[in-house]
Amino acid sequence: MDEQTPPDERRSDQASAQPGYGVGPWPGGPSAWPDGAQYDPELLAVGDTRNVIDRYRYWRMEAIVADLDTRRHPFHVAIENWQHDMNIGSIVRSANAFLADTVHIIGRRRWNKRGAMVTDRYQHVVHHEDVESFAAWAAGAGVPIIAVDNVDGAVPVDRADLPQRCVLLFGQEGPGLSEAALAAASAHIEITQYGSTRSINASAAAAVIMYEWCRRHAG
Repeated sequence: MDEQTPPDERRSDQASAQPGYGVGPWPGGPSAWPDGAQYDPELLAVGDTRNVIDRYRYWRMEAIVADLDTRRHPFHVAIENWQHDMNIGSIVRSANAFLADTVHIIGRRRWNKRGAMVTDRYQHVVHHEDVESFAAWAAGAGVPIIAVDNVDGAVPVDRADLPQRCVLLFGQEGPGLSEAALAAASAHIEITQYGSTRSINASAAAAVIMYEWCRRHAG
């Protein structure tokens, strides 16, 4: 992310907010504005309609990212993107909500950002050309890869070991993870289901697993 967010991107961030979100200009005018480098004079003057928690109202985007960086959780999220998955934006949004360290996109660099609802600007997102380069990164960082897919031998997440420091690897909608991705993982876990469908939506599955990690490890 650029150190200074261009005004057109800032307006895009504001425009992406849903109706009813946000606050108006800071009451009392410029003489009543709060002190602090984190505050954005433009937002103080015109209001902040972004979909951010109250703590970050009127804050500059780079200030929000810097604050998040001081308390991100030690789990990462990875998505194998070899068929241009439409769920990646929603997964990025969930990763931001659950304060994941970084989102790793494996394969195709391009992905549909609409589902992210601008949260990709607050969430670290990196790209790996293929599974091999991703696995090399994980090995170098000492981060175990936990594959999430309902394959033979996968352990239900409620009974599985979910390390505090790990990268949760998700596959495509439908085909799931590739053989190479499954082979790179040190563990395979799944979400127990009770209906007739073989799998649930990939972004929904990612949110379930991230929540389970937070339930166990988040302070």
